[in-house]
Amino acid sequence: AACSCLLLLLLPSLVTASHSPPGCRIRITSKGLDLVKQEGLRFVEQELQNITVSDLHGNEGQFQYNISQVKVTDLQMAFSDLNFQPQQHLVFNINNASISLRFRRQLLYWFFYDIGSINASADGVYIYTVLQLAKDEGGRLKISNMTCNASIAKMHAGFSGTLRKVYEFLSTFIVTGMRFLLSQQICPSLEHASLVLLNSLLDTVPVRNYVDEHIGIDYSLLRDPSVSTDTLDLDFKGMFFPRVREDQELENHAVEPVIKETERMVYVAFSEYFFDSAMHSYFQAGVLTIELQGEKVPKDLEVLLRATFFGTIFMQSPSVDAPLRLVLQVSAPPRCIIKPSGTSVSVSAFLNISLVPPDRPPVQLSSMAMETKLSAKVFLQGKALRVQLDLRRFRIYSKQSALESLALFSLQAPLKTLLQLTIMPIINERTKKGVQIPLPEGMDFTREVVTNHAGFLTVGADLHFSKGLREVIEKYRPVPTAAAYSSSRPAEPSLDPSSL
Repeated sequence: AACSCLLLLLLPSLVTASHSPPGCRIRITSKGLDLVKQEGLRFVEQELQNITVSDLHGNEGQFQYNISQVKVTDLQMAFSDLNFQPQQHLVFNINNASISLRFRRQLLYWFFYDIGSINASADGVYIYTVLQLAKDEGGRLKISNMTCNASIAKMHAGFSGTLRKVYEFLSTFIVTGMRFLLSQQICPSLEHASLVLLNSLLDTVPVRNYVDEHIGIDYSLLRDPSVSTDTLDLDFKGMFFPRVREDQELENHAVEPVIKETERMVYVAFSEYFFDSAMHSYFQAGVLTIELQGEKVPKDLEVLLRATFFGTIFMQSPSVDAPLRLVLQVSAPPRCIIKPSGTSVSVSAFLNISLVPPDRPPVQLSSMAMETKLSAKVFLQGKALRVQLDLRRFRIYSKQSALESLALFSLQAPLKTLLQLTIMPIINERTKKGVQIPLPEGMDFTREVVTNHAGFLTVGADLHFSKGLREVIEKYRPVPTAAAYSSSRPAEPSLDPSSL
């Protein structure tokens, strides 16, 4: 009983631990699925056109026939649909399609031998496929399973030539055999297209890659997709990491993003954790330090430093004319705050001012603390999420004495100008490249709109295929070996009647 009570007490914490909040969540809506359907239908048509049907041969009394070199010449798929379905994820349905075929005939009847071609049409083609989406062991989205049903309602064949009447007599055997062989090839073709080709497209989604020489990002899925009748949600870890400590994990205590909108094709939500982990990683990498020395120090600021309270300190130094060195170093990982009114970043730093006499050790004049608040404009360009920072509030104070803090009041404005004109461009240059959002290659965003919420922001956008599925798949398709290629090619039919 005691164990049962303990389990009940621990159950809420265990459920919370198993449902880690995502740093990044992507929602695909029904409108986005409609665009995917259009591109996917073209891909399916291309795959079905490459169907390989085995040769059909047999005999009926004195008649011997061989049907070979079957090729799909045309497809008509006017009635198709792609839908979300809870528990099954994606359902692709084709109704009342038609497939036109052309194949080679060979007929031997007693001493009469006839060869030629036959045009056929498969009507009432029905295809029903269900795609199961899941997270694989590496945290990547995959099509884990596919079920398929295909049938052909009827098939017609047109015959010509000297033995047309004979072919019409045998049409029942030939058409029935071709209908069976064709229907048996549809599902294997689509299964290969889904489990092999489309999964190779999903392999182009970045999961864990480097952003720059200092940090990387982990876009691994936290769990299997969540599917409703109108949406598909993907929860990504969305955590940056320093390259010097790639196994470092930053615990997520941020608010879980909640996406309620469905007007756009896709929505991407980023929590405060997403941005905090980036700044924490840069801090751990030791790159949140900027040094200005000699001519890089603005002249106006140098004159002001030498003329104010620091003039007394300069006079105490044996190297009054030595160049100045300013070192701005962030003292703790910056924090991101997202509110409906906007996004800001709080930064605490030290500003160390020193004299650098030639061939002598530096002489530190002062070390002051700085507290700044930056406004952040988050926007999307292509598939890159970018941030533009601007200085909003700025305060400096001395860590040594209240008197020095009072003297620093006159430096507030010039140091703020220094940050705006010298430091902020350096920081924004580093964030200019941005970070890629996890979408497959060939798919981009258009008409982006950024909306702030309490603890997270969302980017609503429409989708655009800059490259077709076939183009991307062919780019990453494994090169078949010569042996596999030769074994997969159908044998050329013999023209010798004796081979029949």
